[in-house]
Amino acid sequence: MSSPVIVALDFPAAAPALELAGRLSPALCRLKVGKELFTRSGPQLVEQLQGMGFDVFLDLKFHDIPNTVAGAVRAAGELGVWMVNVHAGGGRRMMEAAMASLQGLANRPLLIAVTVLTSMTGEDLRELGYTETATERVLRLAALTADSGLDGVVCSAMEAADLRRARGDDFCLVTPGIRLAGDSADDQRRVVTPADGIAMGSDYLVIGRSITAAADPLAALQRVHAELAAAA
Repeated sequence: MSSPVIVALDFPAAAPALELAGRLSPALCRLKVGKELFTRSGPQLVEQLQGMGFDVFLDLKFHDIPNTVAGAVRAAGELGVWMVNVHAGGGRRMMEAAMASLQGLANRPLLIAVTVLTSMTGEDLRELGYTETATERVLRLAALTADSGLDGVVCSAMEAADLRRARGDDFCLVTPGIRLAGDSADDQRRVVTPADGIAMGSDYLVIGRSITAAADPLAALQRVHAELAAAA
């Protein structure tokens, strides 16, 4: 079985990202490239990471008119990424267009949708005019995502159990906000440990500073796997 660990390369430039990747193992993790790093370093960085043997999750959270998002998602697919995402808030037509754009690719990436950012609280949602709780909104957007034909969603582990019950085992759940026990939560509001995340129903765990800021990133990654093995 492939590793459930996705290491977030949240760096401002290619050099430190590539240096960190060189200290990890493709057998133990996949890598996530987000907005800042991709904007600075572009598709070339993704190709370099793939050349090192890593699967790449391109985390750009596309949210625009359907045709624009479809073109961007198709470009990601042609780049060969393993996973790409959009915002579920863009609606059914946008998500359906994104999925349709990937048809015919020899190796179609997983297409998932962002529901509620893990940095957001119930107070943040109320300030935006939503009357739902975070969990209610996540469940509603996940249902729309599934109806639109996508592979799964990004969600907090706090919602994973409810989503797993509602959407079944074939719906992919990708969980950020994962921290090793004792690490700082930083700007994430809803965080859990790796073992807790899997126990709650997550398929993939996005882990950033607990690995990337460690004195020995590979040892930290191995610690994650040890924790998961112990809880299995």
